[in-house]
Amino acid sequence: MYKSLIRPILFKFDPEKVHYFTFSMLKNFPFLTKLFLPKPVEDKRLEREVFGLKFKNPVGLAAGFDKNAVLFNELSDLGFGFIEIGTLTPKGQPGNDKTRLFRLKEDSAIINRMGFNNDGVDAAVERLKKNKNVLIGGNIGKNKVTPNEDAVNDYKICFEKLFPYVDYFVVNVSSPNTPNLRELQDKEPLTHLLGTLQQMNVEKPSPKPILLKIAPDLSDDQLLDIIDIVQDTKIAGVIAANTTLSREGLLSENQSETGGLSGKPLTQRSTEVIRFLSEKSNKAFPIIGVGGIHTAKDAIEKLDAGASLIQLYTGFIYEGPELINEINTEILKRCPKI
Repeated sequence: MYKSLIRPILFKFDPEKVHYFTFSMLKNFPFLTKLFLPKPVEDKRLEREVFGLKFKNPVGLAAGFDKNAVLFNELSDLGFGFIEIGTLTPKGQPGNDKTRLFRLKEDSAIINRMGFNNDGVDAAVERLKKNKNVLIGGNIGKNKVTPNEDAVNDYKICFEKLFPYVDYFVVNVSSPNTPNLRELQDKEPLTHLLGTLQQMNVEKPSPKPILLKIAPDLSDDQLLDIIDIVQDTKIAGVIAANTTLSREGLLSENQSETGGLSGKPLTQRSTEVIRFLSEKSNKAFPIIGVGGIHTAKDAIEKLDAGASLIQLYTGFIYEGPELINEINTEILKRCPKI
C-alpha cells in the first residue's frame, strides 16, 4: 500500500514539506494508521535486553525523524521497539537555510543539511511528559553558535534537562551539518566530553546508558581510538553510523548537494564499521546499527555483523512502515519456537 499508492504521491512534493504534512496527519488522524497499515508484529521472542534496558523488539527509529519529540507515541504504534528523538540543543535554532533536504531517488538515498534544527530541549521535555510508556533515546548536540571549546556545556545542559524523561542518551558529534562539529570526534576532546557526561551520570541515583554516535567516514585508526575511548570512559555503547560525506557511485542529479548522505549507498560501509568495532573490541560493548537498512536482509546483516539493535530512517521513508514488520518477521524465523 505505501510503496504503490502513498509514496508516489508524497514523492511529488518537497521532502521537508512532506515530512511536516505526514507528521500532521499522523498526529491529528491516528486512525489512518490502523486503517491503511498492517498490525505491528508482536512476539515475546523479539524482546531484547541491551545495556540494562528491555526493548520490545530490536527495530528502532533513528534520530532526526522526530527531532522535537512531537510524534513518538504515534510512531511507536507503527511497531518500533524504541524511538530516538533529537538531535536536541540547549536553545532552539532554525538550522541551515532551505532548501536543505534532497531525495536521490535513483540511489534510494537522501542528502540533508538540516543543521540541528529543533525547538530546544525545554520544549521537548514538555512533550516527553506525555510519554505513554515508549522507550525513548535522547540524542543531544551543541548549538551552532557555541564554539567547540564550550561545547561540553551544551551537552551538559541537555543531559541534565532530559535525564528524567529519556531511557538512554546519544552524544552526537558526527553530524556533518554543524560547522566543525566532527572535530569533537578527535580523541582528546571526545574523551573529555564523554568523561564529563559519564561523571554526571554516575552521580545520579540510577545512571542511564550513554552512547556515542559516530560517522561512517572514520579511518580504522580512528575507529580503534573510538574503542579505546568507549572503554576508558565506560559509556554504554556506540551507534554506527551517522550520514556520510562520500558521494561514490551515485546516479541522482542531486548528488552534488552538500550535506550528509543516508540510505542505500551507506549500507555496506555502516555494516563494515559495525563489524570492525565488534571484532576489534571483542564485543566489549553493544552497538546499534543504522545506515542503509532498506530490507530485512540488510537488517540481518547488521545484526550478524555485531549489532544488538538496529535503527531505520531513510529506509523507513523509502520502504514505509511495512519494513518494520518485515524485519521483525525475519528475525522471528531465526528464533527458537516457544
